Amino acid sequence: MFRSQQHREKAAAYGELIKHSSGQGESDEFQKLRDRHSALADNEQGLADDYDSAVNAAEQDRARGLALAAEEEHVLRCLGAAVIMQWNALPKTLQREIFDTAGSVGELLETAALRGQIARFLHKHKNDAGRKKASTEDAHRDAKSRAAALSRWDDEGGAVPDGLPR
Repeated sequence: MFRSQQHREKAAAYGELIKHSSGQGESDEFQKLRDRHSALADNEQGLADDYDSAVNAAEQDRARGLALAAEEEHVLRCLGAAVIMQWNALPKTLQREIFDTAGSVGELLETAALRGQIARFLHKHKNDAGRKKASTEDAHRDAKSRAAALSRWDDEGGAVPDGLPR
């Protein structure tokens, strides 16, 4: 199969033959061959350029996708941090809904482990936002809610036996 450069060389050779041709018919035939090889060279070059553009576009799309994924991850981290910072101020029903939704994200077989991780995280960081309860009644309700969440977590297999990595 001819490459672009080979077609250009062939077209140049026919150009030389045109200069040294003896008759109009022979000159016309060489002209047609020269034009044909020039067109083939242009087509071959166009195909090569299109291929390079397609490969580069795929790489650019992949890089753009990675940048978008990194940006989305950053946004999700910020949103998650904002929710955690406001966790104690959220109504209990909303806390439960967020906990249930977050616990169901990911692989189905890892749901119990994820819910356990979330429960441990929330328990560990429950006072990080610096929120103070308005009354002992609210504190008592929170303790009951967390105890219920930990109980559900244990019931769902979230507890890790001693000696195993967490």
